[in-house]
Amino acid sequence: MRVLLSTIGSRGDVQPLLALAVELKALGQDVRLCVPPDFREWIEGLGMPVTSIGPDLRSTAKPKAAPAAPATPISPALRRQMIEGTVAVQFETITAAAQGCDVIVGATALQVAAPSVAEAMGIPYVFAGYCPVVLPSPRHAPPVLDSLGDTPAPAMDDYSELWAADAQRWNDTWGSLINSRRTSLGLEPVSDVHRYVITDRPWLAADPALGPWPDPADGAVFQTGAWILPDETPLSSELEAFLDAGEPPVYFGFGSIRAPGNPSQAMIESARALGRRAILYRGWADLSPIDDAPDCLTIGDLNQQTLFRRVAAVVHHGGAGTTTAGARAGAPQVVIPQHYDQHYWARRVHDLGIGTAHAPGAPTTDSLTAALERTQDPEVADRARAVAATVRSDGARVAAQGLIALRSRCLR
Repeated sequence: MRVLLSTIGSRGDVQPLLALAVELKALGQDVRLCVPPDFREWIEGLGMPVTSIGPDLRSTAKPKAAPAAPATPISPALRRQMIEGTVAVQFETITAAAQGCDVIVGATALQVAAPSVAEAMGIPYVFAGYCPVVLPSPRHAPPVLDSLGDTPAPAMDDYSELWAADAQRWNDTWGSLINSRRTSLGLEPVSDVHRYVITDRPWLAADPALGPWPDPADGAVFQTGAWILPDETPLSSELEAFLDAGEPPVYFGFGSIRAPGNPSQAMIESARALGRRAILYRGWADLSPIDDAPDCLTIGDLNQQTLFRRVAAVVHHGGAGTTTAGARAGAPQVVIPQHYDQHYWARRVHDLGIGTAHAPGAPTTDSLTAALERTQDPEVADRARAVAATVRSDGARVAAQGLIALRSRCLR
């Protein structure tokens, strides 16, 4: 079986697909990936062919301007031009990448072309989300798109109206462009774009303990568990020396997203306020030290799975991968959500008692110190260790076996 794994997103979107690719290869399957060019060298270094799609993402993820110099809003005309370009690039690139493939797996929501490409080729298409709120349910709200002015929804008994509005936004944004392409492929138009993207049988690649599907009896959603890429990379000698030089430090990182303002100072000062040292993951937010004091170390890419077992707390943006890594390590967490599913993960960290949900936006020294102080409660540490014991590591293997079974059923 030859499988195309496709996503349009940052490392947090790409790495789970790579975990699935590794498991598929271990089971004797042929895999290729269609991902942004930022990740091509990394994946090809692991022996897997890559088709690049779209622009280099890091160049578009520069840190946000300070409040005194706000970014210029995108005009409706430019936004429409960008959407049209996205549709054209996806249909052309994924069509070429999928030649000779038997299955397409599309991960994360912006899969506007992959379902049509698979349908035109007569092969199965599987949609995978990394967080429950990517998939409609009356029990939770849609993800927050801050670029469109969304704010987190208040608590409700039924979120169906919000999902109906979300579906209409999908239709208004993408419907005519997708259907024009489908017509050129000889396919019928779609009336519900979001349902077309996620399909009637989506897969949920999230850990059942951390991000359970709210209706376990709902057979339409296949929850595989999180797709975790094993990492045996040793920590650098510099990082090892820093860890060995004192008590466990606090880790700060915003992964592959831009940070609001410049949070480095608030991060370092909050750690110092609690008598802790700080590790700053530079990332796409360009976090950096504020002085030459020896109690702070700035690092690049690293093995989170190893580091998180040796820190006092993990402060991060709330990406699905970082939240899962922190939970697996048993590290108390502070989540500072910015957009999309990060608000959900912040709430889950709070509800599980394994850390603190900080308010969205830019943290201050006082707000971050207060959030960190709560994570240092022994009860939070005990709860984090208890939850760590329940987090599964076999999600990618479950998904790989599911794809093989799907292909077998299609051949009968």
